[in-house]
Parts: sequence; structure tokens; C-alpha cells
Amino acid sequence: MTTAAAPPIDLGKLWTLPGVYAPQADTYLLAQALQAEEITADTDVLDVCTGSGALAVLAARMGARVAATDISRRAVLTARMNAARAGQRVRVLHGDLTGPVARHRFDVVVSNPPYVPAPHARRSHRSAVAWDAGEGGRQAVDRICAHARHVLRPQGVLLMVHSGLCGIEESLTRLTATGLRCSVRERSHVPFGPVLTQRLPWLRARGLIGADEDTEELVVIRAERI
Repeated sequence: MTTAAAPPIDLGKLWTLPGVYAPQADTYLLAQALQAEEITADTDVLDVCTGSGALAVLAARMGARVAATDISRRAVLTARMNAARAGQRVRVLHGDLTGPVARHRFDVVVSNPPYVPAPHARRSHRSAVAWDAGEGGRQAVDRICAHARHVLRPQGVLLMVHSGLCGIEESLTRLTATGLRCSVRERSHVPFGPVLTQRLPWLRARGLIGADEDTEELVVIRAERI
């Protein structure tokens, strides 16, 4: 098991509007995996569910040509502002997952999608769109698994982070079924955040978290088109 390295992103230079997902432990873990990839000036990177744009800005700093998408207009504005503040060129598009770039292919796709299991289909506040993902936590994850291959070039790589609560093996199985070669690249255990802490009784009642568990497992799945 590995733990997230020191943040490769200067949080002091990142800005987030209310309701936009700010960089957290999963962001850092995904950044660690991205930095292990071979990125050059000829690498095309797509950041799906970009949020603050932290991963998109990092990829641009590594020299890549970068596009990013988010369904939240606030996130799109935030990512554009953070790219400008960092002096990096990032094409940030408004839309659902890979929809805005459906006709394009990329060498690396990174994604930190919503993955928190939610007891209600209806979200109680706007910011919950950044993390709520249905009762199984897989609303966005399953769709990324289904469509990732179509936006990857041959030998292209998907790096996706999510919680162990929403099914690591399920993601590996779904990605493998589309013809991708998969593995878990990074693992980390972190204390429960405010959202999970608030939902602990429901999560424990559903058997997603044991009575004695006090940390959440995060993983980065690496899936390569072969």
C-alpha cells in the first residue's frame, strides 16, 4: 500500500467557487499516479470531472496538451481561472463526462468522478453534485468505465480514482470487459471526511462500512488500451 505524497499542486494558487470540489486526498493520489506516466509535449491529456482544474493544470505543467470537462458551470469557470492564474493553457469544456470530446482521442485520461454513495436520489444542495453518485456510488464511475476506451488512443491510459466503498473489483471487471488492461496503481487509507461521517449510520446499515472501520480506502485504477 502507498500513501499520497506531498501535494504536487500549490493550493495557495488554486481558487474554488462555492460548490466546486477542492483538491483533497484523492486529488493528490491521482496526481501521484499521473506523475508516474510518461508525459511529453506530444501527449494529449483529458481531465474528466475536472472540478478545480488541479489535475488539468498539473498535466499542463508536465508539458501536455490538455482538455478538461465538467458538468458544473461553476467548475468550468473555476478550472479556467486556475489555469490562467497558473499560466497554463487548458481547454475547459462544459458538458457531461466525455461528451464534449466524443470525437477526439487522448493518450491519457484522468478522472476524479463523484463516487460517494448517497441515500437519496435527490440531492439536498447544489454542491452535492461534486460527490454524490447514487446508492452504490457508481453512477458516474460505471459510465466512465463504459466509455473510456472510446476516447483513448491505442496504448492510451485511463487513471481513475475512487473509494473502495463503490467497488474496486467492479470497476476492474467493467474496464477489462471493454478490452482494457487494468490494475490498481495507487492505494491509500484516509480518515472519513465530513460527508462520509454524516452518513456513517446509513453506510453501516447497508454494510458498506464495518462497525470498527474509521478510514476510507482510496484507489487509482490504471487501465490501458491494448
